[in-house]
Amino acid sequence: MSAANPETMTIRRAGNAIRSPEGISNAPFWVEMLLDSQIEGENTAMRATLEPGTVTNWHTHPRGQLLYVLSGVGLVQRKHEPAEEVRAGDAVWFAPHELHRHGATADSPFSYLSIQGIEKGRFVDWHDGKEQQP
Repeated sequence: MSAANPETMTIRRAGNAIRSPEGISNAPFWVEMLLDSQIEGENTAMRATLEPGTVTNWHTHPRGQLLYVLSGVGLVQRKHEPAEEVRAGDAVWFAPHELHRHGATADSPFSYLSIQGIEKGRFVDWHDGKEQQP
């Protein structure tokens, strides 16, 4: 059976972060899954913490992504557009299938909460490293 979101109130305590998988950014970062599902239409949610200069590879989300900045200074970028700076309290919406990346500025860590929906068992599609160059 596929993983589903909890059916009752569930508390996930801070401190259960794991390192990001290899090949999705220029350096590993910390990720805490807050909602983890593979069920169509449900959401996944995670808290991510990136060290200065860490940037994700280009990627898309089949149902879009909401990114809410918790702390630090980050950069968000759509393909073929200039990067834009974001700070604590800013919210960014990436439309479904919009090619983008996000990460920490060179001199600040960056922490965010992201929420993205499941479609056909997945919530993100990573693009190859050749697209890493702006």
